[in-house]
Amino acid sequence: MQKTYPLLSQINSPDDLRLLPKEKLQQLCDELRAYLLESVSQTSGHLASGLGTVELTVALHYVYQTPFDQLIWDVGHQAYPHKILTGRREQMCTIRQKNGLHPFPWREESPYDVLSVGHSSTSISAGLGIAIAAEKENANRKTICVIGDGAITAGMAFEALNHAGSIHPDMLVILNDNEMSISENVGALNYHLARLFTGSLYGTLRESGKKLLSGVPPIKEFVKKTEEHVKGFVSPVGTMFESLGFNYIGPIDGHDIDELVSTLSNMRNMSGPLFLHIKTKKGKGYTPAEEDPIGFHGVPKFDPTLGKLPQNKSAPTYSSIFGDWLCEIAEKDPKIMGITPAMREGSGMVEFSKRFPEQYFDVAIAEQHAVTFGVGLAIAGYKPVIAIYSTFLQRAYDQLVHDVAIQNLPVIFAIDRAGIVGADGQTHQGVFDLSFMRCIPNMTIMCPSDENEMRQMLYTAYTMNSPVAVRYPRGNAQGVELAPMVAIDIGKAKVLRKGKGVAILNFGALLNQAKQVAEERDYTLVDMRFVKPLDEALISELADTHDILVTVEENVIQGGAGSAVNEFLQKIGKIKPLIMVGIPDFFIPQGTQAEIYEDLGLDAKGIDFRIKKVLGL
Repeated sequence: MQKTYPLLSQINSPDDLRLLPKEKLQQLCDELRAYLLESVSQTSGHLASGLGTVELTVALHYVYQTPFDQLIWDVGHQAYPHKILTGRREQMCTIRQKNGLHPFPWREESPYDVLSVGHSSTSISAGLGIAIAAEKENANRKTICVIGDGAITAGMAFEALNHAGSIHPDMLVILNDNEMSISENVGALNYHLARLFTGSLYGTLRESGKKLLSGVPPIKEFVKKTEEHVKGFVSPVGTMFESLGFNYIGPIDGHDIDELVSTLSNMRNMSGPLFLHIKTKKGKGYTPAEEDPIGFHGVPKFDPTLGKLPQNKSAPTYSSIFGDWLCEIAEKDPKIMGITPAMREGSGMVEFSKRFPEQYFDVAIAEQHAVTFGVGLAIAGYKPVIAIYSTFLQRAYDQLVHDVAIQNLPVIFAIDRAGIVGADGQTHQGVFDLSFMRCIPNMTIMCPSDENEMRQMLYTAYTMNSPVAVRYPRGNAQGVELAPMVAIDIGKAKVLRKGKGVAILNFGALLNQAKQVAEERDYTLVDMRFVKPLDEALISELADTHDILVTVEENVIQGGAGSAVNEFLQKIGKIKPLIMVGIPDFFIPQGTQAEIYEDLGLDAKGIDFRIKKVLGL
């Protein structure tokens, strides 16, 4: 380590970093980037975003007195360099693994992780609260929020900016702009003005001018507008942030460590809400990631010397099969509309976006807008399909209730990553959707056990004229043959085998686990398919003919599918022993899906153990 990374090996905390002379920082950045590439290629994880924030991370910890000064990262894809510099370098080999480093900033893991975060666009809101608290305590503590150009598209980010600008706290928001989507004006003039706008002379004149002209509103307003127009000439987007009440600086090159340190050092001495716009390149320093930042965003283990990622030759994913279904329907129906909140690749919509661009809408990281946008399309007579991860649908719950369900509109929710997702940990496990949707009137909820069933359910949803959710898991499908699409009977389950004593009611993708137990023990096995409406007639019959009922679901037990069965049995007065196999009442940390299934007793062994315990075997 010391031989390959002579400077980085000495940095065990930001205190060590701040002892380096400024002229050594570029070497440290080079070593940090190389170490990040080496470690992630050996463990898997998020790569391209971190490669793009190396210089920014070094500069922030060099200029600010972290952890006393509060540094908040938006999401965690860009925070791997931060982890490396804050005492976790030797643990990077465990990231995203069971009992290893958390994939995102995590408060329990380090005092340098101010905000635990997996979902985007939360940094400015949290930072504002932290900054206000620091002012109330007269702590002289600085608050810095780093947000990406994708995350700032969310309404929550603008709500926070609007609030911050109105109450004028001391805080710095840094926009990490890595996609050329906001401004590409990087050059000598920007450097000159960034130095000018952050310099002590300009700051003194600016504040003195405010005091001097405070009693002359027309002149004060004229000077303010003049400053905004000068900044707007350099970066038009700056005018928007100035109008929100921020002192806008930039854009500057986010890979120029000297400029970053100089600008941040000046800004550290400025007061009020500050906004620094930096330009970075996702995947910086590793050519394959620069050329394909999307492909190298999250990577499996790979050989970086080959410059390409290994090809997955296994069965297609549920996401890709959903994308194929959407294309198949769009070929026949120009009124089918595909909507995604910035998850085109993850939700399997790449091909659809290319073949049917007029029917494809990426609304950016704006889940609430995605749902109500779909509502508008449904009102106008179109068929919106919202492809969204289970964990992200949580962010649009009011829209699901208020805009979709109350109006009973035909909006289809294709809910990806439902159940255990594995390595992304607590913030991404999709284990609440059955519970939070089941209580909403007018909702139909389907849980396919394989990809063919998923296609039939999606087609069934397409034929309906009411809100429908089809939830399916992350990862590879079962490899079953895809049959021609036909609408299935709403609320009807399938009895897969008849056995004795115990009836297993499976909801969703754990069918193969339940099947192993049913075949080995000669139990009845039912693929329930629908969580809402339930096949009540079948449940009533099974309660009459079996000693024990077992529900199996990849959702929290509270309020889930098993709870629905229990509620029905109570309603009809058929009180039977009921074993509910599902997610217990705690947030599930990272690990592989198989590891988590085993730990939670969701595999065949765990299901069998629960049944034998009740039977006294």
